[in-house]
Amino acid sequence: MRWTFDGIRCPMDRLLRKNEELSAILQVSQVLTRSFDLEQNLQAAMQILAGRLGMQRGCVFLLDPFSKELKIVAAYGLTHDAVRRGKYRIGEGIVGQVIETGRPMFVPNIGAEPKFLNKTESRPQKSGISFLCMPIALDGNSLGVISVDGIYSATEGNVDDDLRVLSIVASFIAQFVVLWEHLRKAEHECGNLRSQLEEKFSLPNIVGESAPFQQVLKMVRKVAATDTTVLLLGESGTGKELVARTLHYQSGRARKPFVAVNLAALPENLIEAELFGVEKGAFTGAAVRRAGRFELADQGTIFLDEIGELSLNLQVKLLRVLQERAFERIGGNEHLTVDVRVVTATNRNLMDEVARGNFREDLYWRLNVVPIVLPPLRRRADDIPLLLDFYLQKRNNLHNRSLRLHPNAVARLKQYSWPGNVRELANTVERMVIMTEKEVITEADLPPAILCFKGATPATDEDTVADSADLGNQVQRLERQRILEALQHSRNNQQQASRMLGITPRQLGYRIRKYGIDLKKL
Repeated sequence: MRWTFDGIRCPMDRLLRKNEELSAILQVSQVLTRSFDLEQNLQAAMQILAGRLGMQRGCVFLLDPFSKELKIVAAYGLTHDAVRRGKYRIGEGIVGQVIETGRPMFVPNIGAEPKFLNKTESRPQKSGISFLCMPIALDGNSLGVISVDGIYSATEGNVDDDLRVLSIVASFIAQFVVLWEHLRKAEHECGNLRSQLEEKFSLPNIVGESAPFQQVLKMVRKVAATDTTVLLLGESGTGKELVARTLHYQSGRARKPFVAVNLAALPENLIEAELFGVEKGAFTGAAVRRAGRFELADQGTIFLDEIGELSLNLQVKLLRVLQERAFERIGGNEHLTVDVRVVTATNRNLMDEVARGNFREDLYWRLNVVPIVLPPLRRRADDIPLLLDFYLQKRNNLHNRSLRLHPNAVARLKQYSWPGNVRELANTVERMVIMTEKEVITEADLPPAILCFKGATPATDEDTVADSADLGNQVQRLERQRILEALQHSRNNQQQASRMLGITPRQLGYRIRKYGIDLKKL
């Protein structure tokens, strides 16, 4: 750079110089905001300073938080070996003193300055070279140093101008470095969270060793690595969303979004907007454009729970998305395409719904590419002790307890039919952890619904013969028993019992009358 102490310069030269300074500042701000590549952006900034302001050499030193050394991360006019040698401790040399004091320093002639160490060995002839060093700091935190040098001139330039330019550039660099550090920290945390999710929803972490559940895991293992559409079938509370998340986090889409939508929890008139999005002004209250769940799940997985609740009108639109991966937002005509994997779930018998005209057959076959049936907990009796241990440990940690289950309590819990499946078991464990005052959970601490449960009536020899001869009677007996269990568990709340059974209240009322169940006696 060209510095002087008297500041004498003709007006035109000074105007040109100011123009160069402003152009350099503008270009530096632009390169520091175009990406988050630390070294590339800082290197480009040094190139701009060299081209615009006549800098011979320049370095950006950043403080290593671990070694507490200043290291060059970007340089102009230095070789790779010189950059490698350019390391300073806090307080060492001009560079070290600047970060220690937080004040800039100007050396008119480094040949006459004993504190100038020239560690980079890039100046074999030090005489006549000027050196300016500016701290890089933000909110009182020292981050590094920027230094430049050039041929000293007593007739051109003004050191105050260069100090001002470098001060502005240093403040830009400080903000950029802080943002870069925040981004790197956020990316590291996101990476850790993704790893935790992938580990949490890995197959070994799904609790269950019974034969029916191992069959489910075998299918999940096969289909997870593909993009195949999966239909999860099973009663409420059997873990369909857990399996859906496992399918996602064990697939090639694990680092992309997983978007879950419970269609039964949304009002029918809002489902279309939730799935496909809304254009601004599409209807009263649509003040902004809003992306739908399919857009949000692009490149990832969308999980549509309770797919049997979807109206026939929306089934047509969903069918188009499955066929073409294309749709339009409500009120818009823009043709949007997405790349998503679709996983759906229901506790209904969709073939029965097709027969009744409540579900489109062509949509059913689109969804039913790979059906996975999750067994109810009553068919996984061997898994109940494992699930009890899992949820007991989890709830103990949550509530800072150290409870354990008595073997007799485990045996009683294993005999229970669990109409609410795994969800009911998890809630039961949490209730016992909260309410039990002793260190051991005994039979007496079990909920009344479990203590009052008598189990299925033992079959006589005549029943066995009759049942083997008449499968219809056997199905009806099982259905009646399941309805009785659900009604007992819900204390005759038919709305709750119907949800446990996966049927509508109207269907439950019909079966109560069909089997002559006396609700008053229950």
